[in-house]
Amino acid sequence: MKYMNKTKSLRLLSVTITAFILTFKLDAQANESNIQKVTTVDTINISRYTGKWYEIARFPMFFERNCASDVIATYSIDSKNPSKIIVNNQCRKLDGNFIKSIGEATPIDKTNSKLEVTFLPNFLRWLPIGKAPYWILKIDQDYQTVLVGNPSHKYLWILSRKPQINDSVYQSYIEEAKRQGYDIAKLRLTTQLKDSD
Repeated sequence: MKYMNKTKSLRLLSVTITAFILTFKLDAQANESNIQKVTTVDTINISRYTGKWYEIARFPMFFERNCASDVIATYSIDSKNPSKIIVNNQCRKLDGNFIKSIGEATPIDKTNSKLEVTFLPNFLRWLPIGKAPYWILKIDQDYQTVLVGNPSHKYLWILSRKPQINDSVYQSYIEEAKRQGYDIAKLRLTTQLKDSD
């Protein structure tokens, strides 16, 4: 009798856990399908895209938690592997010192507008983990201002070749982010005190 009660209890527990997992998966799929699809620009000329970009605004993110001002990203083509882009991110902390992080970006299709970025140590970059989508959503024809995000709407950046941009340009990039379903209320302006060379 005790054995039968234990068996029934285990079956009930198993059914409950299975139902919970299925519900969780269905909720996750529903949430994923409710996310507005993000579209990138048609094509990017990587050689024109490389160089220095000043961060104008961003969604708050863990990796930039120690950045108080002067956030800059410098991209260059890897001389050892031209299919890779070296990402050199730096910023100024509250104490005035600069910190930097070196990563790597790889285009995932021929448009070059969708990239994967990793900041894992070199010896771990072959692993199929630690890579984040870096999608170029809007850029002007002169490659002076760019909107970058990810398809889950978790991250968003507005970058410029200059430390400041005029309000009309900024608003046009805000409007594009809004059109693509990003919560622009989360955007935080970045303080650029001076050129950080």
